Amino acid sequence: MIFTGKRPNNLGVRDGKLAPCPNSPNCVSSQSTDAVHQIAPLNFTSTPEEAIANLKNVIQSLPRTKIITENPDYLYAEFKSALMGFIDDVEFYLDRNTNLIQVRSASRLGQSDLGVNRKRIETIRAKFSELN
Repeated sequence: MIFTGKRPNNLGVRDGKLAPCPNSPNCVSSQSTDAVHQIAPLNFTSTPEEAIANLKNVIQSLPRTKIITENPDYLYAEFKSALMGFIDDVEFYLDRNTNLIQVRSASRLGQSDLGVNRKRIETIRAKFSELN
């Protein structure tokens, strides 16, 4: 049984912002202001071009990932769970003014994700910081 759900239509960057998290706890965002959803953005000291290339390498090094959209300031990837095939939508927006990469990771289906989205971003952060 595969639980992929439909790709959300609110993905992408609008006015420098990623989509807000829904009320369910299965989403984290560096642009969220509430404690349930808040997570720190990624920071970098390299050039923006190197930062996005490094981030892409980190994402591609993780299992069951597929980069869907890629441009100089934005990456969108789908992460599939090993057991049931749940898909999480993960976005990264590089803000050239602040040397930060805003992040959003959200499950498509269900309520709780048992902290999977938060753990994923922290894994990406650790691997990314080794490169930057």
